[in-house]
Amino acid sequence: MGSDAGKQAYTAGMTETKTQTTDSVPAFICQMKTPKGPRSRRPTDKQRIMNPRRLAAISLLVGVLGWCPDLTFPLAAQTASGTRSQQAGTERDGSHDFDFNLGTWKTHISRLQQPLTGSTTWTTMEGTVVVRKVWDGRAQLEEIEADGSAGHFEGLTLFLYNPQSRQWSLNLANSDDGSLGQPSVGEFKNGRGEFFDQESFNGRAILVRIVWSDITPDSHRFEQAFSDDGGKTWEPNFVAMLTREKQVATETGAQPASAELDGRNDFDFNLGTWKEHTSRLQHPLTGSTTWIEMDGTSVFRKIWNGRAQLVELESDGPNGHLELLSLRLYNPRAHQWSLTFATSNVGVLGTPPTIGEFKNGRGQFYDQELFNGRAIWVRFTIFEITPDSAQSEQAFSNDGGKTWETNWINKYRRVKDESHRAH
Repeated sequence: MGSDAGKQAYTAGMTETKTQTTDSVPAFICQMKTPKGPRSRRPTDKQRIMNPRRLAAISLLVGVLGWCPDLTFPLAAQTASGTRSQQAGTERDGSHDFDFNLGTWKTHISRLQQPLTGSTTWTTMEGTVVVRKVWDGRAQLEEIEADGSAGHFEGLTLFLYNPQSRQWSLNLANSDDGSLGQPSVGEFKNGRGEFFDQESFNGRAILVRIVWSDITPDSHRFEQAFSDDGGKTWEPNFVAMLTREKQVATETGAQPASAELDGRNDFDFNLGTWKEHTSRLQHPLTGSTTWIEMDGTSVFRKIWNGRAQLVELESDGPNGHLELLSLRLYNPRAHQWSLTFATSNVGVLGTPPTIGEFKNGRGQFYDQELFNGRAIWVRFTIFEITPDSAQSEQAFSNDGGKTWETNWINKYRRVKDESHRAH
């Protein structure tokens, strides 16, 4: 609740807060790097099996409600997106193109052991894939578990539909470190879905192509291929044949009893439904003292066997209506959480993630972003946590963490008649 919904509302009449601190930005945020290797649902490494890819609802309005640093995309790109949305009026609506994918599936996976080396050695895995709609159908969540000679594989994929470009982005998470990789973006034409991205593989830039084909009500084919010659030729390296499993529940999210209490449970207080009141500084880092406010509802659910949370927010204020989706991923190696988000008018996950942890009942999360053309630090804090209430704040620093200006304040109250179950 804090991180996701916490950064997205606004309120008028609150006083600007500028705090002095002798603490600089924590060292760990200076070491954050964007994951490099390919991160589709396929494992590409012989020993590590990698699968599917900010929740800190940071500057999450991305122009929907008036304040727009979209810290995810350049302002010029946002302007261009407005032109694209007008042109898209004559294009087909692809928001239902992945409906065939919903449900529970048995999957048989074949993986090329050493891609782009001339290898002809393939390994196989057998597993289960569960796919369900989230965010009122604007997104899908896929969870996969598979086993084979290469080991055990668990992955999470968030499918997001962009209503402006009429395309889908596939965001894949790695269970080893809870990180998101480069999204693959594309669309369906004539019953075939093709999705592309550029990544680094063995130190070289390559193109990645993902294809869904041979789609029937009860089966379909998934293929991933690499190209190291600019798309002239493609080498498939991950092929999955999926067959629908009948009458099996599609809901997951229960945490294994053996899960270590190492930080994975720090956001459990947040599960359920909350009423949220938000105050937002209208013009951060300008000396502004004008605040605006909004009110809404946030729903927090546990997913991926407790390694992640999904947050859905709806909120209203004087500048309009906001709908937000947030994804929180736990890194079992670093014992930290990364927070990413998407807004309904854009339909893509923002980067970079906000990363941090809880200490003594207080969560702090950081990242570095561009704001009005300048690099700034962003801090998101959750505190005053009780079973039925909490507060969060977002602050910016343009002097390397010496001073922080609070620009977002969220206050939460639990809705009593809602259970804490994950959907």
